[in-house]
Amino acid sequence: MLIPTLSVFLAIAAQSVDPAALPAASVTQERTRLLIDLPAIDLPAHTGHHGGNGGYPPVVKVELPVGGALHAFRVELLGPGGERLPDELLHHFNLIDPAHRELFLPISRRILAAGKETGPQRLPWLLFGLPFQAGDVWVANAMLHNPTDVDYRGVTTRLVLDYVPESRPWPVYQGYPFQLDVAFPVGDKSFALPPGRSARSYEARPSLPGRIVAVGGHLHEMGTLIELTEVESGKVIWSAAPQLDDERNVVGVPVGRLYGLFRVGVRISPERTYRVTVHYDNPTGQTIDAGGMGVIGGLFLPDRGTPWPSADRGGELYLADARHYLRLEPAAADHSAHKH
Repeated sequence: MLIPTLSVFLAIAAQSVDPAALPAASVTQERTRLLIDLPAIDLPAHTGHHGGNGGYPPVVKVELPVGGALHAFRVELLGPGGERLPDELLHHFNLIDPAHRELFLPISRRILAAGKETGPQRLPWLLFGLPFQAGDVWVANAMLHNPTDVDYRGVTTRLVLDYVPESRPWPVYQGYPFQLDVAFPVGDKSFALPPGRSARSYEARPSLPGRIVAVGGHLHEMGTLIELTEVESGKVIWSAAPQLDDERNVVGVPVGRLYGLFRVGVRISPERTYRVTVHYDNPTGQTIDAGGMGVIGGLFLPDRGTPWPSADRGGELYLADARHYLRLEPAAADHSAHKH
């Protein structure tokens, strides 16, 4: 009996994470807007966000019919008749580009991620946009939950993308998304939250030089601060405390717009190391399972003439990450979103 070589194992692994094998999302074009619908699912009352009990629409590929520059998005939940459902049913939504790598890691680039607290997001369309081409294939996944007493049937998760057609001379700058997570490199991004005050960090170097022009983030309840610093100098590039409601629930994190009349972003370099840190204060006296999360992300402008690097689809980290977001790992709950 022949023993398969390592190259054979890698070939099998690569095939198993091929986005082309996924079912296709429904994509509808309305002038300069794309409506991306995931397959509908039923969402019984008290469907939790742990345990895989029915809150997961199928992971799908998104085949882009046009080219342009993305400048705004929002996520909607719709009933069988097209009626809007409560935003609280959304736990998270991820849109991923498997053809290109992340800025700080050799894994698939995240285009966007959203949770119920994210709301509509919009860039100045004359200034900034994420370029894409007709025929590009992205991957979408989502997780829903239903903390209410109402059963919802036939729930469709819809991503609405606004873009500038590629025939236009604007936007002025082509920007690309990035993220940096305290739980990098791959896998579930939630972590156990110890009692009392604590902090968690991750450090990395970018793969190309450029400027960060906008940055936001996400953390869980009891989070007190999230920040991005340059390690060598100690310079704080961005720092924010969460926005709280009257019951002290986290409802969002302010977005830092690092551009103005006389500057366009904060420069970062592959010769420097950057650290994301999240701070918590847990007064319960107990460790909270999956109680912590800390991720930042935003818009990055590469230096002029610097192309965005393609992904190494045979890389170990790339394959491990892809198997996670495609839900090919056992009990992959994929809590890696809520982001900006």
